[in-house]
Amino acid sequence: MAGKDRRPIAPGPVATSEAKPGLVISHLGKGLAVEADDGRILLCHTRRRLGGIAVGDRVLWIPCEGDQGRVEEILPRRSLLARPGYGGKLRYVAANLDRVYVVIAPRPEPDWLLVDQYLAVCQHRGIAAEILLNKADLPESDGAVQKALDDYRHIGYPVETVSAKSGLGLDRLHRQLAEHCSMLAGQSGVGKSSLTNALLPERNLRIGEISAKSGLGRHTTTTATLYHVPSGGDLIDSPGVAVFGLAQIDERELPAGYREFQPFLDRCRFNDCRHVDDKGCAVRDATESGSVSAERYRRYLKLRERLVSGTEPDYD
Repeated sequence: MAGKDRRPIAPGPVATSEAKPGLVISHLGKGLAVEADDGRILLCHTRRRLGGIAVGDRVLWIPCEGDQGRVEEILPRRSLLARPGYGGKLRYVAANLDRVYVVIAPRPEPDWLLVDQYLAVCQHRGIAAEILLNKADLPESDGAVQKALDDYRHIGYPVETVSAKSGLGLDRLHRQLAEHCSMLAGQSGVGKSSLTNALLPERNLRIGEISAKSGLGRHTTTTATLYHVPSGGDLIDSPGVAVFGLAQIDERELPAGYREFQPFLDRCRFNDCRHVDDKGCAVRDATESGSVSAERYRRYLKLRERLVSGTEPDYD
């Protein structure tokens, strides 16, 4: 598992003495829902010079008229996930994450390419990742799915079995969420929303609280939202599938996102080896000898091709 990266990514300048600490819990229109240290939720605007702000960001804000506020500074981040946006711009998805749970299920058939994409990005960003097999009470959870999961167990990714329907494994998952900031990611139909609702029984009340206290009236969140888990810790719920893509990573950095490649990367004949059809490629040799999963290697080639061509997988 990738270790937590506690090094600041982007330290900000010293804030004024009147600024107060807060936590960004959602984007609301052009504003932000910020939770103050005393638990109050208020609508904040931002200074344009600050750039993008993500859910999970720790910020400093100052009070404004009408029980609103203005974000003055973004505090140092320990991690950041982004996805490509329109016009080549980045969309920040979540900040200060400790762990991403990649959710799969026996039905629909797992999209292993998407799983590998998530894991490669987490590896690149220094965020721990685990795989959750939801709907584990279905008979299809054995056989081919377990065989494919063996490739991930072999390279050190924890695999947990859960069921949002029966409650299998949820107590253990609650304990794992404590004292961490986590996110669920997965393809459509795997039961991510059901898991989120099971883990956050007061989720709908929280949405109403955000809406009311932000002053926007009735509001249904369509972006990532941070919730406090009853057992401790935070969970960032992001609608949709492509919560983060291959942003801020290029084809030269992708191999390091495959942790089983790492022992072989320095053994290639050429420093600029692409690990495709290059002569003396140690990664390809390891694949042919069975030290590296052939399926994972083939998917690496697909992801690399998409990076080279500049196209993201269409998961929205």
